[in-house]
Amino acid sequence: MEMIQIFKTVEPNNELVQIDEIEKGCWINITAPNEEELNMIQEKLNLNPKLLRDPLDEEEKPRIDVEDDQIVIIVDIPYAYVDKDKDSLRLETMPLGLIVVRDDYFISICAHEAQVLKPFINKQVKELYTYKKTRFIFQILYNNAKEYLKYLRQIDKRTEYLEGSLHKSMRNKELFKLLELEKSLVFFTTSLKSNDVVLERLLRGKYIKLYEEDQDLLEDAIIENKQAIEMANIYSTIMNGMMDAFSSVISNNLNIVMKFLTSVTIVLSIPTIVFSFYGMNMKLPLANSSISWILVFIGTVLLSLVVVIILNRKQLL
Repeated sequence: MEMIQIFKTVEPNNELVQIDEIEKGCWINITAPNEEELNMIQEKLNLNPKLLRDPLDEEEKPRIDVEDDQIVIIVDIPYAYVDKDKDSLRLETMPLGLIVVRDDYFISICAHEAQVLKPFINKQVKELYTYKKTRFIFQILYNNAKEYLKYLRQIDKRTEYLEGSLHKSMRNKELFKLLELEKSLVFFTTSLKSNDVVLERLLRGKYIKLYEEDQDLLEDAIIENKQAIEMANIYSTIMNGMMDAFSSVISNNLNIVMKFLTSVTIVLSIPTIVFSFYGMNMKLPLANSSISWILVFIGTVLLSLVVVIILNRKQLL
């Protein structure tokens, strides 16, 4: 995959095409760049070095910064990858930087491949104009909120599947997977709330000029983002309740097993006690009888049965 891709909407059909050189009105998409590529973009566009490097920090929080004629909007986007050590799909979030340079260039930059940008690259988004930067930003933000909703539905489906598996088998494997999903929901909830602050600030029109035809798109992005926050909160509540319930079930099952084993130990100790008496070097009833061992055996069995009945009535067996 190319680390730096340059796109531009060209007339007369307003078609998105990939070009080789940076031109005014183009979109520069940067993915996991090295230091040499960062320096090249920085020199060509005369950029503040911080604008390009901040979005590559995985701990960077969503925000809006204005540096002279350069604006950077950082939002968190969902990120799915396979954890090879645990052989499971992990869902986390990472920063995506959207930079407007002198109203001439639009830059998107991310430390990993951004799934949220794929529909734009693959020409699946209608009315995509690289020179209409305000609209382009709002389209990305709207699509980002939709991506969160998509992943949240996946989390819900996986939760239902794991719940069914746990009903059949109380294995640690399913519980660990539920814990991973719970962590993903925490990441999503935190990022969505931070993104919501950025969207609300954009709506004020202080940082980017709002056009009437684009304001509805931003409002739709805010609505979708708030819906994603509500869904994440609901799923988190359900997940927490489910984890607590299964923890109680596991604890209860352990108590039942320990109670059963204790009862079995009591029953098995009766023959041991009785037979140990007849192993002593002392006079005992029926010791000289030829059928003493039969009588002792029958008596031990009867005594054990009585104990079993008592324990069963007390629901200890």
